Amino acid sequence: MRVSFLLALPLLAADFATDADELVRKHRLSGAVIVAKDGKPVLRKGYGLANAEWDIPNTPDTKFRIGSITKQFTAVAILQLVEQGKLKLDDPIARHYDGAPAAWEKVTIHHLLNHTSGIPSYTNIKGLFQSSGSRNPLTSAEIVKITQDKPLEFEPGSQYNYNDSAFVLLGHLVEKLSGMKYDAYLREKILTPAGLTDTGYDWTGTVLKKRASGYSPDGSNTTYLDMTLPHGAGAMYSTVDDMVQWDRALIAGKLIGKESWTKMTTPGRSNYGYGLIIKTIAGHNSQSHGGGINGFNTHFMRFPDDGVVIAVFSNVNGPVADKLCAELAQLYFKR
Repeated sequence: MRVSFLLALPLLAADFATDADELVRKHRLSGAVIVAKDGKPVLRKGYGLANAEWDIPNTPDTKFRIGSITKQFTAVAILQLVEQGKLKLDDPIARHYDGAPAAWEKVTIHHLLNHTSGIPSYTNIKGLFQSSGSRNPLTSAEIVKITQDKPLEFEPGSQYNYNDSAFVLLGHLVEKLSGMKYDAYLREKILTPAGLTDTGYDWTGTVLKKRASGYSPDGSNTTYLDMTLPHGAGAMYSTVDDMVQWDRALIAGKLIGKESWTKMTTPGRSNYGYGLIIKTIAGHNSQSHGGGINGFNTHFMRFPDDGVVIAVFSNVNGPVADKLCAELAQLYFKR
């Protein structure tokens, strides 16, 4: 019985890969997908075009803007600074940010990390990025100032409301407390130690090999976005291959200690930890996050008890990556 069971394992993996590939094609994904078990791919494939004008196909090592998946990298950076004694999670913002208004007196680092600060998000301001607004570069401090004089939406800690301003402010604090630019800090303290060679801050002016172009659902080129604007809330690029490596680095404790990781993955309001959503999917514990930014939609999902990672990156705006990631998880655990 044991021998026949072991022989069946490759067949089960092959069946899953076939069914998963069919599912991806059904969704008409333009992007890349990886499903890995204990760091080894079960499905690893590109779909559609990275550049429609030159008919260049997407591959597993194509680089995509990952939008708000960036938030977990910012959270790790903050927790590293906590471990270095440069700040505490219960510190009020005013202790580290000189421009904090009186209304922020009770807002802490913890509140910023799990979207319970009550600070309005700059991305919710109607018309802010319309016309030429998305083309104008801003510093992280200038972005924070957009909403710092507006009233809090609720008492800090009492409610959850997804907040990009909070993570831009966290990115600003990384720069202030480390004495390094955010992108430089990422590279030196997080990406290099984790072995992420195809991940970074997506500066538009950089000549970046294998970077996908972003498209709107109607097939047109997406609107331009100056990449200073998303900052610590969503400015990074990566590959689906590197997301598997990211998972391995987190498991190995290469970036933060066990106590910090426990805090990062403890669900708060709306099941949000620090840059991760913690919930049960297909009966299995998961830690995940999506990302939507001009021309791109991405989703990263890890199942820590099972050693499973699923990443779906798309270079077309829309909900496909989110839906497909969840459906691949359902299919995997059904198999």
